[in-house]
Amino acid sequence: MWTDKQRGIRVSQEELLCKNACGYYGNPVWQGFCSKCWRERARTAGATRQDARPSNDGTPVTFSKFEEKKSTEKSRRINTMRRLFWGSPSPPKRQESESFTNVLKAYQTLEPGDFTGFLKILRSPSSQRLQSRCTAFLNTVEAYHDLPVQKQSDLVQDFYQSFAEYFSSFTEAQVTQIMEHVEKLIMTRLHKWVFCHDSCDDEQKDLALQRRIRSLNWVTPQMLSVPFPDKKTTVTSDPFLPAITAIIEMDAKRAPQDKLACVSKCSQHVFEALSTSNTEPANADDFLSGLIYVVLKANPPRLHSNMQYVIRFGLPHSLMAGESGYYFTNLSCAVAFIEKLDGPALSLSPEEFEGYMLRQRAPSEGSKRKEVASDTQHLLDELQGRQEKLDQGMDALNVQLQKWVQAVHSQLDEASAQLALVQKELTAQAELSPGFSSSSDDASMQGDDKDQSLLDYINNNLVLQSF
Repeated sequence: MWTDKQRGIRVSQEELLCKNACGYYGNPVWQGFCSKCWRERARTAGATRQDARPSNDGTPVTFSKFEEKKSTEKSRRINTMRRLFWGSPSPPKRQESESFTNVLKAYQTLEPGDFTGFLKILRSPSSQRLQSRCTAFLNTVEAYHDLPVQKQSDLVQDFYQSFAEYFSSFTEAQVTQIMEHVEKLIMTRLHKWVFCHDSCDDEQKDLALQRRIRSLNWVTPQMLSVPFPDKKTTVTSDPFLPAITAIIEMDAKRAPQDKLACVSKCSQHVFEALSTSNTEPANADDFLSGLIYVVLKANPPRLHSNMQYVIRFGLPHSLMAGESGYYFTNLSCAVAFIEKLDGPALSLSPEEFEGYMLRQRAPSEGSKRKEVASDTQHLLDELQGRQEKLDQGMDALNVQLQKWVQAVHSQLDEASAQLALVQKELTAQAELSPGFSSSSDDASMQGDDKDQSLLDYINNNLVLQSF
């Protein structure tokens, strides 16, 4: 069905990778680089700008004494920030005591996702050093919450890196699992201080993006070449509705990994919807087109702020590689596509696109009527099928009811015959008894009582057998 034409938004795997060819996923927010290469590039650019700062006469400052003074001043600032967060000029090294070794063994026994178990180990007396480290960092960041958000991001990332050094003897998977717990602990508490910070323009960009998405509510799946279910499937609900729900839930989460989990859940639902919409396996083009459609339909609250929060304070490995990194990179591409969406991207002329944006045009009325008529016909066919099943069920029930009535009548006739025989036998026995003439009235009354009791017994048995 889709092999004869271009499918969705064209994107290749190479376009999602870092421009530095390091093998990790890039991101449009980092100009196509991964988080690691972007930070290294930013540090290099900052150092270059400082080294090339002109003097009063316009000549670059290159003499050695000034460079030495600048290096000393930079080292002093770094040590000052380290003293704020770690209480000493350099981060403490991993303790080699027996108690600390036992604590490390306890961390190794943690099950994946056992955040409660992690907290219990962290609060144990033998793990007091790590707990004090986390508490001091949280208190300091809260006290200095007026710092620019990029500075706060650097401090959090440095804390992740230094805290992971305690577990240098662990496997990479174990360190990743522990650091995910650390991230959840730290960022759940810092969320109210660093999310949508006053030092950045995230709130304004959120409003601009929401207005942009709202202005594109006329975009149809067909314009994005999104494979949609054919009319043989149920049309009572949108197959992308679970994905829309998942991406909206992202704003309610506080830890970056929980927000990424919502993105992953949304993406998986997109793949499921695509698998029901087409007989062929969904490819990257279909997925990105479907994700763009989901974002346009959902218009998630504070989408820009949520993405920036994950980028600034999430663990680097979650964004650079793996399933979550792939899904988040595609979400960033979808947002970038929406922000730059124009007519040619939807196979429309600039005049048609402008007409849609100004509400001077609407999707073809003829195609709308045809789609509505097709949906209505499909619904009528479905209702007719249900009615036929209902009629068949009623016919089967009538047959069963008739059989039951016949069985009850047969049992009643048999019971009446048995009752007549019993009455004859009782009368014969009464006539043969010695005191029949003197006690005929009493026998008659007793016989009537016995007959009534026997009749009640037979009727009760018939009722029980009928059920």
